[in-house]
Amino acid sequence: MSWIDIGAVSDIPLRGARKIKTALGCVAVFRTGTDEVFAATDSCPHKGGPLSEGIVHGQSVTCPLHNWVFDLNTGQAKGEDGAISTFPAQVRDGRVWIDGASLAARSAA
Repeated sequence: MSWIDIGAVSDIPLRGARKIKTALGCVAVFRTGTDEVFAATDSCPHKGGPLSEGIVHGQSVTCPLHNWVFDLNTGQAKGEDGAISTFPAQVRDGRVWIDGASLAARSAA
């Protein structure tokens, strides 16, 4: 893995997200109430809703447009036929790191 430092975890609100621009397109980086971080494509496959503007609860996010709920570990929609791409992310020394190699691999696919 090729980790990229994208900023301080405190820059992302608790139970919220920030959007980053990548070669793949926009990626949402989510922070849970327990300071876990997850990264996934920012667009809901249902109607293209911006997931970075959704509600983070536990290890899930709810799309702000039509309430589809996605598991941030797997990307799978709960109770729906759809999924989002997820990317490895972690917190180290108060900084959020995302795996740049997985972003590059997805954009090349």
